[in-house]
Amino acid sequence: MQQLKELIQEATVLASGTPEVEAARMLQICNACRYCEGFCAVFPAMTRRIDFNVADMNYLANLCHNCGACLHACQYASPHEFGVNIPQVMAQVRKETYITYAWPKSFGALYKRNGLTMVLASSLSLIAFLLLTLWINGNLFSRSLDGNFYAIFSHNTLALMFGLVFVFALAALSVGVFSFWSQISVGQISGAAVAEAAHDTLTLKYLGGGHGDGCNNEDDAFSLWRKRFHHFTFYGFLLCFAATSVATLYHYVLDLHAPYAFNSLPVILGTIGGIGLLIGPAGLLYLNIRRNPQHGDATQKPMDRAFIVLLFLISASGLALLAYRDTASMAILLAIHLGFVMGFFLTIPYGKFGHGFYRIAALLKNSIEKRQKNTLDFEPE
Repeated sequence: MQQLKELIQEATVLASGTPEVEAARMLQICNACRYCEGFCAVFPAMTRRIDFNVADMNYLANLCHNCGACLHACQYASPHEFGVNIPQVMAQVRKETYITYAWPKSFGALYKRNGLTMVLASSLSLIAFLLLTLWINGNLFSRSLDGNFYAIFSHNTLALMFGLVFVFALAALSVGVFSFWSQISVGQISGAAVAEAAHDTLTLKYLGGGHGDGCNNEDDAFSLWRKRFHHFTFYGFLLCFAATSVATLYHYVLDLHAPYAFNSLPVILGTIGGIGLLIGPAGLLYLNIRRNPQHGDATQKPMDRAFIVLLFLISASGLALLAYRDTASMAILLAIHLGFVMGFFLTIPYGKFGHGFYRIAALLKNSIEKRQKNTLDFEPE
C-alpha cells in the first residue's frame, strides 16, 4: 500500500491537468490494483502496458464503453483521496480524440459546441428553406401528387444535394478515423482478429457490464436496458440504411421508381428500422437523463442528447411521411423530414455518430493486440 501511495504522489506531481495525463494517473492505480481486470476489454489491454502515452490513452478511451461497472466496484473512487473515475476520464479523453483527429482540423472545435441547440437550429433552418422552396413552387398543399415525392423535388436534385453532403461527411470522418488508426495500430491484421472485432461490434459485447449483467445507470444495480436500447438504435439505423440502398438499386438498376408499395422491400425495411429508431433513442434519452452524474463527461451530454433527439426526429418524421404520403400534408412532412436528415448529414463527422467508428477501430486493435506474444515489443512511440 505504501508503494502504491508513493506511485500516486509521483503521478500527481507530474500531472498537468489534461485528460490524458489524468487518465494515465488513474490507470497506474488500476494497474497496481487489478481488481477490475476481468470487467471489460480496457483492463486486460491496460495490463499489457507499463506506462501510458497519448496513443495508449486514445486507444483505451475509445475501447471503453462507459458501462460504469468499474466505477461502482472501485475502492479508490471518490471520496477516496485517489479519486479514481475511469468512465468519466475516458469520456473526456474520447472528446479530445474527436477534436484532435477532426478533418478539416479547424472543424474540431465543433465538438465543443455540438449540442441540441446547434443541431436543431441547423435542421430548423433547413426546414424553413425547404418550406420556402415548396411555397415558391406552389406545391405546399398540393393534393394531386399521389405520394410521389419527386413531384416536389426531383430525384436528381435530392441525389445531388444529399450526395454531396454525404460524400463530404464520409470523407471527413474517414480521414479522422484513418489518422486515429495510424497512431494506435500495431501488429498484423488477421482474419481472426477482424472476425472477433466484428462480433464484439455487432453484439455490443462490452455494453454487458462487468459481469454480463448490464450497465450501472443510476446506482449499483445492473441493467441490460442500455444495451437493448443501443441494439434498437444500431440495427434500426442499419435497416433504414438498407432501405435506402435497396431503393437506390430499384431506381438505377431495376428501373423501378418511387413511390413504392407498402409491402415492398424498401418500405418494409424502412418501417421496421424506423420503429427501432423510435424505441432506441427514446430509451437512451431516458437513461441519459437519469444516469448517475459521475458516469461520463457532463460537457458532452448536450452532444449525446442532440444525436439521440435528432435520430428520433428523423424516424418520427419519416414514419409520418410514409403514413400521410397520399394526403395534402405530404409536401410539408417531406420538407420537415429532409431538413432533419440534412441536419444529420451535416453533423456526421462532428457529432456523436463518429464515436462508433473510433470504437470499432479500438476493438480491432484490441483483437490484434491479444494475438501478439508481447505487446511491449511493438508499442507505438
